[in-house]
Amino acid sequence: MSRIAPRESHLTPFTNRLARLPYWLLAAILLGIIFLWVMVSREGYKVILGAVAQGVWVTTYVTVIAYALAMLFGLLIGLLRVSGNRVAREVSTFYVEIIRGVPMLVILYYIAFVGAPSLVAGINWIGEGFVGTGFLAGLGAPLAEMQVRDLNFTARAIIALTIGYSAFISEIFRAGIESIGRGQMEAARSLGMSAGQAMRYVILPQAVRNVLPPLGNDFIAMLKDSSLVSVLGVQDITQLGKVYSASTFRFFETYNVVAYLYLVMTVGLALLVRAIERRMPARV
Repeated sequence: MSRIAPRESHLTPFTNRLARLPYWLLAAILLGIIFLWVMVSREGYKVILGAVAQGVWVTTYVTVIAYALAMLFGLLIGLLRVSGNRVAREVSTFYVEIIRGVPMLVILYYIAFVGAPSLVAGINWIGEGFVGTGFLAGLGAPLAEMQVRDLNFTARAIIALTIGYSAFISEIFRAGIESIGRGQMEAARSLGMSAGQAMRYVILPQAVRNVLPPLGNDFIAMLKDSSLVSVLGVQDITQLGKVYSASTFRFFETYNVVAYLYLVMTVGLALLVRAIERRMPARV
């Protein structure tokens, strides 16, 4: 008599996937659930979470905008670093070495209190030049009247993070481009492509696959470094936690919540980067 195979439960795929998770992730998920339950069940933690969680949007906004700009600027600098023009290489290398040698906190202070006034002065000068031409007076008047306070500290923080991280990201792109064999560029040129077309359609798609993990790590690092913008009074998670703890003296509970929110975002991003990396096609 044939033996009837037991019917699989609809929960089997979920349990199998759960069993494949690494132990550190299971432990992190368990601790996260426990702490979330503590925050929801205790009135004090609920109040702190409500006060601090308002900064999640600011943290996310600053990080995403600054990283997108740093990616674009970093890619440009990286391309200049591998170009055949010596002047472009030397200028881009000078920029990278100088910026990488200055701490991010110092860059934030410098851009906020030195760079921003200089930038506004330059915009005023351009605006006055437009006004002087006569027919561009309508465009130049707002620029000529711009004041330093019109450039808020959130914008200054985004500019500072963009400048600081563009130097590191440019080195990631440079390493990714140089990891592709020279033969591929030569093959593309032999097919009639220009150097720009070969870089765009042949080299860069392969380089991006190589540099995805470090780019993801830099995004996570920027998310954590965005906490530095609190020194400028930007209302991110850290700043709201600082203000709340200073007014209530509940430092332990407040910074537990702050650390929890950052951990949820950084661990989630790390898992997302790994998932994207697995789904990308392998190199040929």
